[in-house]
Amino acid sequence: MRNLITIAHLTLHEAVRRRVLTAALIVGTAFLALFGVGMHFMLRELNKSHDLTLIERRVMLNALTLAGLFAASRLIVITAVLLPVDTLSGEIGSGVIQTLAAKPVRRSEIVLGKWIGHWLVLLVYFVLIVGGVLAVARALGHFTPPHIERGLPLLMLEATVLLSVAIAGGTRLSTITNGMTAFGLYGFAFIGNWIEQIGTFTDNVAARNVGTVSSLIMPSESLWNLAAYQMQPTIMRELTATPFSPVAVPSVAIVWWSVGYIVVALWLGLRVFRRRAL
Repeated sequence: MRNLITIAHLTLHEAVRRRVLTAALIVGTAFLALFGVGMHFMLRELNKSHDLTLIERRVMLNALTLAGLFAASRLIVITAVLLPVDTLSGEIGSGVIQTLAAKPVRRSEIVLGKWIGHWLVLLVYFVLIVGGVLAVARALGHFTPPHIERGLPLLMLEATVLLSVAIAGGTRLSTITNGMTAFGLYGFAFIGNWIEQIGTFTDNVAARNVGTVSSLIMPSESLWNLAAYQMQPTIMRELTATPFSPVAVPSVAIVWWSVGYIVVALWLGLRVFRRRAL
């Protein structure tokens, strides 16, 4: 346990030192500023319209906030992949990993310690970006989406899935291949989700099944859909009033599938890393 904590501690220092995190913070700050400016002008137009009912206004505010959370989740997912993408593959290629592996430290402790360290950094980044979106919506629109206590953990789980894929891939793949694989799976899930949504809307069973299979291969988009579904009022759910109102809503089983996905990804990474010649 001590070795695990030490590796996590070293990973935290390394993550803070690297420019990827600095770039992510700069981009995140710019994103929040842009979101705030955009929401300010949108609310100014809404306030000029006296024909909107209270319900219509809240639907618009919910849609704007979900748009911000949608963009924030994409930014967090990108960070979840780029932050650890070379944490193992890069160190293996440079020979740095031999310094750790030569000491009385288990290889499993190296992998899990790095996963814990990067997950903690990702959690802080998640709180800053998502918290910033909610703070802007609250300050400007005096609005907070319903049931954020259900939706936000799902967004963090989505990022954790991609983080685990990047960590596990680094035990076997080169840095570039690992990044392409992680983003490829994410893009695969993104397209599969839209196929499923359109298939459900048009009652096309084959298209809907294709989307379901893609969500099992990579559950990231299903977690976003479930989170978005939770963080909107019933009227938006039933009328599918915005692009963030999914027609096909995943079941809660996708949460357990995602947890198992993370465990299996890390287990495979540990298994490969133990057998790999460093």
